[in-house]
Amino acid sequence: MLPASLPPLSKGGHATHCKRCLSGLPSSQVDIDPAKLALSFYCLGSLDVSGELEKKTRNWEREQWREWIWSQQTHGHYGSGFRASSYMTTKHSTEEYSGHDNPQIIMTYTALLSLSILRDDFSRLDRKGLLKFLRSCQNPDGSFSSEPLGGDSDLRTTFCAFAISTMLDDWSGMDVASALQFICSCRTYEGGYGQSPFGEALGGTTYCALAALRLVTKQLDPLSLQDRQKTVRWLVQNQASNGGFSGRTNKDADACYCFWCGASLHVLDAGDLIDKAAMSSFIASCQFKYGGIAKIPGEHPDPYHTYLSLAAVALLPPDSSEGTSWALCSLDPLLNATDQTSSWARAHIPAPKVDDNAGI
Repeated sequence: MLPASLPPLSKGGHATHCKRCLSGLPSSQVDIDPAKLALSFYCLGSLDVSGELEKKTRNWEREQWREWIWSQQTHGHYGSGFRASSYMTTKHSTEEYSGHDNPQIIMTYTALLSLSILRDDFSRLDRKGLLKFLRSCQNPDGSFSSEPLGGDSDLRTTFCAFAISTMLDDWSGMDVASALQFICSCRTYEGGYGQSPFGEALGGTTYCALAALRLVTKQLDPLSLQDRQKTVRWLVQNQASNGGFSGRTNKDADACYCFWCGASLHVLDAGDLIDKAAMSSFIASCQFKYGGIAKIPGEHPDPYHTYLSLAAVALLPPDSSEGTSWALCSLDPLLNATDQTSSWARAHIPAPKVDDNAGI
């Protein structure tokens, strides 16, 4: 039975947990050390969406994080992008990458958003090289590999390519029609989307598909009426009796799917079908007393579930009567960043406009 009122959302504690993980990982999370750039985004995103970035960090720390992220930008035969971290190389970032430290498309997406959170001016971004990198990652079936000529190839990486193109305001780095065909081929009989064709419907990849379709088509509803109804029904059925969302049919609820499924419904303009109070109650039960949010109650917290839980609350908040602790910064559901960070990215990442009348 759900409680009559929500306990406070420990924004300060969650922000402290994520800032601590920017400095060093607890033993329970060392397995994600090779993906430091993505981890940095979840930490910085948590600080950003909770409104705690300026309170919990100092100018020199934010500058230090900016410099570290830029040191992961690499250049080579297949273009420019951001690698996961420097753990596989001792080379200076100005040298060409080798086969074991290629730029990675998901890390590039998270790097651009992290730098936007830190309000970088992107004067060091190799935009032409980034477009070349995107082209080198697209496969004949329209999907995108995580790295040039190899790596994972599914809806997650395809969404990242769409998000990067949106932030660049330049779609010349991909064959859009082919990519859209790939997205459609991942749709399942349930109404969700699998990672790849003939895969099981997943909450995360359903979000990736719907957000990508909205980014490129800019339509309020990118699906036909019949497809929309089927997708909405499947997503709504994934909300469990404890308020959380499951990522697959007949699976237990997991805090991260409150965002993946909740944001998908929001993209389809069906967020009002979610029991927001129950969802927030589930997220509250996943809070760790010393800060951070876990996937389920009683588990260790981590930045990934902390950020996605906070993002879900920001996008689908409970009733305002639950108190100010549950008030978070507004979120752009398509780029998965706060509205202010999304606006910064869209304003500063595209190439500067050339004034055709200059010098006349």
